[in-house]
Amino acid sequence: MKLCMIGTGYVGLVSGVCFSDLGNDVICVDKDINKINSLKKGKIPIYEPGLSELVNKNYKNKKLSFSSDLRTSVKNSDIIFICVGTPTKKGGSSADLNQIYNVAKELSLSINKFKIIITKSTVPVTTGDEIEKILSKKNSKNKFAVISNPEFLREGEAIRDFTYPDRVVIGSNDIKSNKIMKNLYSPLISKGAQYVHTSRRAAELIKYASNAFLATKITFINEIANLCEKTGIDVEDISIGMGLDKRIGSRFLRAGPAYGGSCFPKDTRAIISTADKFKTNLSVIKSVIKSNQNRSSILLKRVHAILKNKVKNKKITFLGVTFKANTDDMRDSSSLIMIPALSKKGALIKYYDPTGFKKDFEKIKNVSYENTIKKSLEGSDLVIIHTEWNDFKSLNFKNMVKGKKFIIYDMRNIYSPSKIKAQGFKYFSIGR
Repeated sequence: MKLCMIGTGYVGLVSGVCFSDLGNDVICVDKDINKINSLKKGKIPIYEPGLSELVNKNYKNKKLSFSSDLRTSVKNSDIIFICVGTPTKKGGSSADLNQIYNVAKELSLSINKFKIIITKSTVPVTTGDEIEKILSKKNSKNKFAVISNPEFLREGEAIRDFTYPDRVVIGSNDIKSNKIMKNLYSPLISKGAQYVHTSRRAAELIKYASNAFLATKITFINEIANLCEKTGIDVEDISIGMGLDKRIGSRFLRAGPAYGGSCFPKDTRAIISTADKFKTNLSVIKSVIKSNQNRSSILLKRVHAILKNKVKNKKITFLGVTFKANTDDMRDSSSLIMIPALSKKGALIKYYDPTGFKKDFEKIKNVSYENTIKKSLEGSDLVIIHTEWNDFKSLNFKNMVKGKKFIIYDMRNIYSPSKIKAQGFKYFSIGR
């Protein structure tokens, strides 16, 4: 099939590349000409394991192409995916849909035959209705169908999640389009993916409801971890005991920092905004947002307690600063709150992250990037394991920095407390 992906961000690029790898002819479109030229040269704008290899393979095989010419790309394609950003509105909580509607207006001028228009971006309920209205101003309704097909890609696991999804959700009120979409996804359905056909509005809400629930699980176990610290209980025992209940499941029951990234923070805010619009109180999700916002403050208080409230001139190392491992995404990472706060109190901070230097900390006083783990640890008083990269899971601290007994605050519960303490280090973790 001939597909056009509008937007070469995380969703558009990963989905487009994976569709081309399934044998489709895919054009990835972006108005950023520099980005398009870089992609043609094999330079990938995001960090995602395995993505670079797939881009180069399918670009070389001519199944994948890149363009800044939206109209020509749309005219030469049968299925159009809208994959542009839907960030939180400045000063508000609702999703900013300007990019979505601008694309819809451009699409309305480029429909030369029947097109399936798909919102792959995460959008609030009724967005598909609005896109349909925009397209109808310039085109008869038998010339297009508007479908919701939300993505469920985890950063760091996106290619696997696309190739082996739990489910494919198609929100369509059109029988013809539904058959075409089922055919498009047939290679994934044959591998065991559940094909879920719903109304368009239901598909739009499934994405938000899913992310809000996962955010709730993370926040729930973080609050239970707070209780465990007060009662001398290991939160890992609680996670295992709960997670073995099939009604609950073990995934996302890992205590640690606040959730962050490109999805959970903005999507929980957006579903609340949608609920307010329809005069419905989503009190549980409101509590989740509030608790998650407080999470970094709780962890900062713990850092102060570990250092006996003597933070000034203390040398603190952050191992990992991204919101989670296997991504370079800094959006809503708790390090963006913790590092400036500790710097303000006079701490001297070094950090190491496998994805390199971060501009986010460039202008913050007494914060420096080190290009090796060993350098970042030298002279440190406190080491904070912030992100669960594999690079940090088997470190022999005793051999890496001889003669220096720093304190370790393991915010991901990577290590066994007894083993680290046996090496002569003071060790603290989350909820145990």
